[in-house]
Amino acid sequence: MTKTKTAADVLRFLTEHDVKCVDMKFVDLIGTWQHFTIPVAELTQELFEDGLGFDGSSIRGWKAINSSDMQVIPDPSTAIMDPFSRRATMSLQCNIFDPISKEPYERDPRNIARKAESFLKSTGLADTCYVGPEPEFFIFDDVRFDQSTNHAFYAIDSNEAGWNSGRDEGPNTGYKIRAKEGYFPVAPNDSHADIRQEICEILDQVGLQVEREHHEVAAAQSEIDFRFDSLLKCADKTMWLKYVVKNVARRNGKAATFMPKPIAGDNGSGMHCHMSLWKNEKPLFAGSGYGGMSEMALFYIGGVLRHARALAAITNPTLNSYRRIIPGFEAPVNLAYSARNRSASIRIPVGMASPKAKRIEIRFPDPMANPYLAFSALMMAGLDGIEKKIHPGDPLEKDIYGLSPEELKDVPTLPGSLEESLQALERDHEFLLKGDVFTKDLLETWIEHKRTKEINASKNRPTPLEFMLYFDA
Repeated sequence: MTKTKTAADVLRFLTEHDVKCVDMKFVDLIGTWQHFTIPVAELTQELFEDGLGFDGSSIRGWKAINSSDMQVIPDPSTAIMDPFSRRATMSLQCNIFDPISKEPYERDPRNIARKAESFLKSTGLADTCYVGPEPEFFIFDDVRFDQSTNHAFYAIDSNEAGWNSGRDEGPNTGYKIRAKEGYFPVAPNDSHADIRQEICEILDQVGLQVEREHHEVAAAQSEIDFRFDSLLKCADKTMWLKYVVKNVARRNGKAATFMPKPIAGDNGSGMHCHMSLWKNEKPLFAGSGYGGMSEMALFYIGGVLRHARALAAITNPTLNSYRRIIPGFEAPVNLAYSARNRSASIRIPVGMASPKAKRIEIRFPDPMANPYLAFSALMMAGLDGIEKKIHPGDPLEKDIYGLSPEELKDVPTLPGSLEESLQALERDHEFLLKGDVFTKDLLETWIEHKRTKEINASKNRPTPLEFMLYFDA
């Protein structure tokens, strides 16, 4: 991958790669990549300064139709050849501006991440927040769903799933993955190894350094981890990972989803987030405290735990997210921290002697989160903990899933629904407003969109389970 920093670099890139088209990508408020494409001749030095206009009223959570003109300006440092286009197409990630004020648009998620990094530097505490996410996903062989006035259903299938052990496949060879036994036997049980390797090859082409890939606990479930990076760059890379996973799955005749809980009774998909702060290229989380952590790191943990219920509205932002956050599964419900213990909401990975490897792992987010918003919000909570010296209390070393109700009565928990998390965000959001990183307008828009488009839309719709439970009552 050619590295570009300036508009002049990008223009040279066009010639070196015989580029025919330029794809302008940006992310909407909810976290979906949007794009439009221009002929290569339209990409000029002036465009990097003046940008291009587009209609923002059709983008979720953005402008009303009476003030819909927006301006998109490409970031020259993000130039990459798109690996899926038939014609030689260069991809540029873009920032959104108001064409009247010329100011960055406050509801542009990439702008939120840029402001978060600037705010971090302004505190003097650190100059870099490194993030290493672990997005999990499912790859299915067949996906069908529909919702109408008089019917609703979904049906998913995977050739490697245990529920197909009795299916006539002419012949059925019997190598299926039983519930909760996908982590992680070799082929032929793991039938997605070749697809994951194909994904990894393309991730390397677009600048992601893959550290490992493997099957996950549930049938049809996988995980690909890439090397950590600074907050904004890591969010950009997370968008690339989703794009590559979905497109490689599709060209192999399959469908990939980052939905947290598409399968009942088996593990869902999370996005554990590893985080650490650095200053002047030196790590700040290593120390002599619990788990080999510094006091700053413990305060950071305290901030995340203090604000976790509000954070969930951003890090676990869908109705389906709360099908995953239930007791007894991989996703932690109780807001506690510990070294090694994967049943805690925040884990301190152990076994790394180097101070550079000292980090925390926040385990409750899921991959439906908009990475720009989620990474920024988590960092803002951690910084609030450092500023206010919020100690996380004693670690919880026991298997939390095995504790009695009496032992758990004083341990706070994550919200049980999207509505609860939005209510928590309404009560607790001042920490996000510092440095104008998040704005009240953005948070109000987020909450309104989630309530009207998701929660309210679900309230008057019966589910198939309700017919099973109540039809003959």
